[in-house]
Amino acid sequence: MSIELYNSTSFKISNLIARNYSTSFGFAMNLFSSEVKDSIAAIYGYVRLADEIVDTFHDQDKKYLLDELRKETLTSLQNGISINPVVNSFQYTVNKYLIPQEYITDFLDSMEMDITNTSYDRQNYDKYVYGSAEVVGLMCLKVFCHTNDELFLSLEIPAKALGSAFQKVNFLRDIKSDLNERGRIYFPDAGHENELNDRNKYFLETEVENEFITAFSGIKRLPKNSVLGVYTAYMYYSILLKKIKKMNMNDLKSKRVRISNLTKLILLLKSAVKVRSLNTV
Repeated sequence: MSIELYNSTSFKISNLIARNYSTSFGFAMNLFSSEVKDSIAAIYGYVRLADEIVDTFHDQDKKYLLDELRKETLTSLQNGISINPVVNSFQYTVNKYLIPQEYITDFLDSMEMDITNTSYDRQNYDKYVYGSAEVVGLMCLKVFCHTNDELFLSLEIPAKALGSAFQKVNFLRDIKSDLNERGRIYFPDAGHENELNDRNKYFLETEVENEFITAFSGIKRLPKNSVLGVYTAYMYYSILLKKIKKMNMNDLKSKRVRISNLTKLILLLKSAVKVRSLNTV
């Protein structure tokens, strides 16, 4: 029996996590080339593992579990293996694509902020968004570009903008569960629920729209191995934002915005047509 079997099983587990935890992400992930798909699933599976620690393991010592994940991650990157299949597929991907370790540290630092912070001033908000979302976009971009460092550098700003925009749409969509289940507010300089209003909703929506513009400039230049999957995810979140903009803050506090599977299928077909007109490398 070879190590290849364990590695391939690790990637299958990460793919399963991606499909089970996010039907939308799993849907878009299937649009990547096979090699890219496994690597993106490995990143998603790892990010989801950390997210579950801080978001759902309420009866556990979250700080201890996150510290253990941090130690296991750093050890596995050095040794090239982990007995945790999710961490194993992640370390394999990080080492293969030379993903900077600082991205991982910044991500885990943001996850740790979730354990203690229930609200954020602007400075800490930007730090949180960078670590929880922008660096994830950069990790994925390293996979998409692989050895093309020049392309990576040219797409770095759009990738960060897309990660930030996705995260902020999640903040808007998940206001109800963030307040009721986790007691958190992800709006800069809003420390209490009564400070959540249509005005700061509008400001956040405007930030997202500007980031989408920046992100799209980069999506058009992505390699063919990833452009359809990223563009489809981009369009999915754009539709989410349009639905959110039609609602007021009180609506968002009472229900979660969703997109039907039929709409997702139509979106895929439209995306496939649109991507044909994009200039890919």
